[in-house]
Amino acid sequence: MSLFSELPPQARGSDVPAANQPLAERMRPRTLDEFIGQEKLLGAGKSLRVQIENDSLGSMLFWGPPGCGKTTLARLIARLTSSEFVSFSAVLTGIKEIKEVMAVAEQKSRSGHRTIVFVDEVHRFNKAQQDAFLPHVEAGHIIFIGATTENPSFEVISPLLSRTKVYVLDPLSAPQIAELLRRALNDKEHGFGSESIESPDDILFRIASFSNGDARAAYNTLELAVRSAPSNDVGTRIITPELLEDVLQRKLLRYDKAGEEHFNLISALHKSVRNSDPDAALYWLARMLESGEDPLYLARRMVRMASEDIGLAEPGALAVTLAAKDAFDFLGAPEGHLALAQAAVYLSLAPKSNAVYTAYGEVIDDVHKTQAEPVPLHIRNAVTGLMKNIGYGQGYKYAHNFEEKVTDMTCLPDNLAGRTYYKPTDQGFEARLRHRFDEIRKIKSRSSSTS
Repeated sequence: MSLFSELPPQARGSDVPAANQPLAERMRPRTLDEFIGQEKLLGAGKSLRVQIENDSLGSMLFWGPPGCGKTTLARLIARLTSSEFVSFSAVLTGIKEIKEVMAVAEQKSRSGHRTIVFVDEVHRFNKAQQDAFLPHVEAGHIIFIGATTENPSFEVISPLLSRTKVYVLDPLSAPQIAELLRRALNDKEHGFGSESIESPDDILFRIASFSNGDARAAYNTLELAVRSAPSNDVGTRIITPELLEDVLQRKLLRYDKAGEEHFNLISALHKSVRNSDPDAALYWLARMLESGEDPLYLARRMVRMASEDIGLAEPGALAVTLAAKDAFDFLGAPEGHLALAQAAVYLSLAPKSNAVYTAYGEVIDDVHKTQAEPVPLHIRNAVTGLMKNIGYGQGYKYAHNFEEKVTDMTCLPDNLAGRTYYKPTDQGFEARLRHRFDEIRKIKSRSSSTS
């Protein structure tokens, strides 16, 4: 009999028969190869995977969004290593229960048995509760695994944090979640494989998209859809778009993230911004978000717009789009959608210039079409005496030594001397840059004529 058999139910884990468990619980992977996502941690040869396979673990914290696999990974570690697994919930556990479990874990440790203590939502534990684990982590009586959706730097006490390795888990992508749902439909032992159910791939992808990276939410939606689907004449339950709309309580807009409609909509958003039409930009942004598009994809596209279509006419545009991306990362959906909307309006109303975009294109063209001339000697660093003797740095003009901080020194290779790539417009802040550009040309011209 296990020494933990007398522990409170919340410490031992669920005793619910598998058949009565939610689909998300039944479909937890049993091996690392079944685990989808987190390749940077669990891919072949990665540190955490090697530790698990070698049964050589230390205490750790899993930090990531809901439904990304934190609890599943902890249970897998316990399954694949020679360890007793004890699970705590911050909602149900007090100091008394923690001390009881720690006392038993200490006994088992002395007899050569190892205990993994998994603390879900560790950020909800107060300082006293977290302190109760600390001496047992230090003494090696337990391997502590905590899971949190919050930044552990702020939510976990420093002594415990310093004794654990923090692993950051990413949200699952829509294709990864869609694959999990396909497995659930085909799995005869744990999923719906023994039932006659039909669900087109585009329906599974919609469920995955609306789950916002949360596999548990996707499983719950699929399970509800399966239970709600009526059987047809041959006893097959079909999950239709209409049924999914009813389950999700929202309209399914026409969209194919891998097909033409995806490119049509992102083109409409980009061109609305370029045409300074904030109303249209907001509309197309909302269409894509409500259709299940990855918000971070839209954030990345708007960062591109800030450089391609606005550039130095409004330098703040790049900062606004990056801030919108960070805001969505921080808030998630749907609150974070407003930050993306703010960025779309800002980009639409900002003055426009593609001067940097055009200049960079011309530079790339010259890089590919012209000979790769060596760096002119006068702008090379003379790191050694030999370099100085053969002319490195000779003739270099230090701009700060000149009254107007500009010299007539050429910095392009000889075969491109005199080329002008960047041609600022008269839009927004770029008008000031254009004025400065003209000043620099005049100073260089005067310097050249007097030298």
